[in-house]
Amino acid sequence: MSKGIIGKKLGMTSVFDAETGVATPVTVIQAGPCPVVQVRTADADGYDAVQLAFDPVPMRKLSKGEAGHFAKHGIEGWYRHVVEFRDNTTAVQGESVTVETFEPGDKVKVSGVGIGKGFQGTIKRHNFHRGPVTHGSHNIRKPGSIGASATPSRVFKGIKMAGRMGGKRVTQVGLTVHAVDPEQNLLLLKGAVPGPKNGVVEIRSWK
Repeated sequence: MSKGIIGKKLGMTSVFDAETGVATPVTVIQAGPCPVVQVRTADADGYDAVQLAFDPVPMRKLSKGEAGHFAKHGIEGWYRHVVEFRDNTTAVQGESVTVETFEPGDKVKVSGVGIGKGFQGTIKRHNFHRGPVTHGSHNIRKPGSIGASATPSRVFKGIKMAGRMGGKRVTQVGLTVHAVDPEQNLLLLKGAVPGPKNGVVEIRSWK
């Protein structure tokens, strides 16, 4: 069975082991509680999944369709984010999913929108090598050739060039749950996760 929850990335810190003195870098995520908005089944919808909501907001922040979705399924309040988690067959509509779903040592994958870097050149964006900086060279940071001439008389699709970097959905797999704090709804994951501070992330069980 697959487990999942929605959370907000608060930042990174270090956790020290009192016995060994080893410092472990962790990302602190405020996860849940996420009310179960809808449960999809293979018989009715063709697949098993559960819809979770996160981040309460006033009704005026939502469209009529979004607000109506919560009212239709009897959910109290309104939420900014609704995410489906596949292959979850144990959730019950109307209940809430909390960080207690996970335990220390669990392997998870985290999805979020990575930090946008803006328009960047090929050296930063694609790790190109630079050209010579002396002896009259004028192509220090230029990308170089992007294709042949008469044949094929065009530039192939997918050529690595300058452009907008980051700001896309990224999934980091194989992270370990270091600690769980049910009182404060905190999930501590070993290592870094995608996105900026206060960015919304999706945590799913992995393998």
